[in-house]
Amino acid sequence: MKKLNFLVLGIFFALSLFAEVKMIPASFKDVAEKVKPSVVNISTVQVLKQNMDPFYDEFFNDDFFERFFGIPKGSFKRTSLGTGFIVDKNGYIMTNNHVVEKADEITVKLYNQKEYKAKIIGVDKETDVAVIKINENNLTPINLGDSDKIDVGDWVIAIGSPFGLEQSVTQGIISAKGRVIGAGPYDNFLQTDAAINPGNSGGPLVNLNGEVIGINTAITSRSGGYEGVGFAIPINMAKKIYEDIVTKGKVIRGWLGVGIQELTPELAKHFKVKEGVLISQVFKGSPAEKGGIKRGDVVLEFDGKKVSNYRELQNLVAQTPVNKIVKVKIVRNGQEKLLDVKTGERNIEKVYEPAEVESTKENDLGIVVGNITPDNNSQYGTTSESGVVVLNVLPGSPADDNGIMRGDIIHEVNGVEIKNVEDFNKIASRIKKNSEVVFLIERSNAMLYIAFKVK
Repeated sequence: MKKLNFLVLGIFFALSLFAEVKMIPASFKDVAEKVKPSVVNISTVQVLKQNMDPFYDEFFNDDFFERFFGIPKGSFKRTSLGTGFIVDKNGYIMTNNHVVEKADEITVKLYNQKEYKAKIIGVDKETDVAVIKINENNLTPINLGDSDKIDVGDWVIAIGSPFGLEQSVTQGIISAKGRVIGAGPYDNFLQTDAAINPGNSGGPLVNLNGEVIGINTAITSRSGGYEGVGFAIPINMAKKIYEDIVTKGKVIRGWLGVGIQELTPELAKHFKVKEGVLISQVFKGSPAEKGGIKRGDVVLEFDGKKVSNYRELQNLVAQTPVNKIVKVKIVRNGQEKLLDVKTGERNIEKVYEPAEVESTKENDLGIVVGNITPDNNSQYGTTSESGVVVLNVLPGSPADDNGIMRGDIIHEVNGVEIKNVEDFNKIASRIKKNSEVVFLIERSNAMLYIAFKVK
C-alpha cells in the first residue's frame, strides 16, 4: 500500500512538473510571425531654423543649401526613429506622441519594405499616445488585448526598431503594474524586463496570443540604453484615446470636479477608514457637488471598482464616459454611503486665486496666522473671504516638521471651521503636546488635509 501511495505521489509530482514546463514557451517564433505584418517602422524629419554665420552668406548664394542638401538656407534637419502598429486595415496606426511630435515629415515603412508618407490624426500629450494614418486600405491590423488581464510574471514580447534595427523581437515578463514615473497626470505604466531601447518607442508589447497589451514608451537607464526596466502604456487606456481621436477628433475625459489626495496613517485614523482616496476639495457646480460628494469624504469604490490610491481614482474617472451615472461608495463620518454621480467632461478647471493681517497668540503648533478679508483675499490667491493665512512657521516646530508652509490658508482644524484669527486661537489653545491635529489648508489653488501628532 505504501509503495502504491508513493507511486501515486510520484505520478502527481511528475504531472505537476510537466504542467509547469509546458507553461514556458519553447519558442516565441509563432507570436513574432503573427504580429510581424502589423508592426511598422516610423522615421521623422523636423526642419529647424538657425542663424547662419556671415561667412557663409558671403560665399554661398540663396539656393546653394537647397540644391545640394535639400534644405533651405539657414535650416537643418533633425531625424528620429520609432515604432508603431497598425490598428485598422485602412491605415490607422498607433504610436507615441514623442515619436511624431513636431515632425514636418513622417515616413512609415511596413514589414515588406513598402514606404508611405503619414499624417498625424491626433495626439494626447498627457498619456503620450498618437494616432497617425497612411493612404492604404489593405493592411493587417494587430489584435488589441485586455491589459487588465495581464498579471505580474506573465510572458510578454516587445517588438520594434531599437537603434533603427527593424522588426527586433525581445522577450521578458511583466515586472510590475501601475507604475508612476512622473511622465504625466495619468501615469499607470506596465513595467517589463523585455529589452526596450531607443527606437522601440511606440511599438507593441504583446502577450503570448499576439495581442497588444501595451505601447512601449519609456526606459529607466543611467546609460541611455537597456538596463532591465522598461515601461508601456496599458492598451486599455490607449484604446479609448484612439477611439476618441478617430471618432471625435479629440480626447474626451470624464470629470468629477474634486481635489483628491492619498490617506496617510494619521488621516486614515482621523477619518475612521483603513484605505481609500480622500476628497480634499469639491468645486462649485461640479458633478461631484451635484452628486452629493463632500469635502472630507473618503472614496472606497468608483463605478464598482475599488480604489486605494489617488492615481487609480483619477484614471478611472478619466476613462469614464461623459454623462454616465456611476455609483460612488464613500465613507463619511465613519458611515458608508452609496452616491449616484453623473460625470462631466474634463475641461480647464477653475483656477483659484491665494491672503494677511493681525497675528495669533503663541501656540504649541509653531505657526503665526493672520485674517483673510474680502479686501485682501486676492492678495493671497483665494476667493474665500474667511479662514486664516499662515504668516510664519517656526523652524523645528510641529507645523514645520509636518509640511505646513508660509502662505497656506487654514480653513479647518480638527473638523472645526476656522473663519478668523479668533477661531484659530481658541482651538489652537486646546491643542497640547502629544495630541493629534488635522488641518484643512488651501495651497496653490487646491485643498489639502495634513494630519500629525504634536510632539
